[in-house]
Amino acid sequence: MPRFDVFLKSTLVGHSDLELGDAPMGVAFGRFVPNSAYWAFQPTVVASFNGPQDHLSLEVRLADGHALPAQGGVQLMDASAEFGAEGMEVSVMGIGYPLYEELFPHHVATYDAQFPSAV
Repeated sequence: MPRFDVFLKSTLVGHSDLELGDAPMGVAFGRFVPNSAYWAFQPTVVASFNGPQDHLSLEVRLADGHALPAQGGVQLMDASAEFGAEGMEVSVMGIGYPLYEELFPHHVATYDAQFPSAV
């Protein structure tokens, strides 16, 4: 599974495997693993919980350094004060096809498995 780097205001602040998803909606999300640079931004992220985060200029980048196109934006949620490391998540919304299927074939397969073909 690929690792995706998370940038906040052009600073690398951590990564995620984006291990979960909603294939029809083009959404990928997963546990956010912060690096040491994140802690300088944490109060701002926590303050924007459940609100707009446009001011954070969040971006998720592919291994080649290019930004993952997210028509619906990127959301970083930090509830670590309540839930520890498990309370940190990043979501990338509005990833178009066929790119979504190329990057997250396991999300698509999981969705497709919910609707087995009738015999």
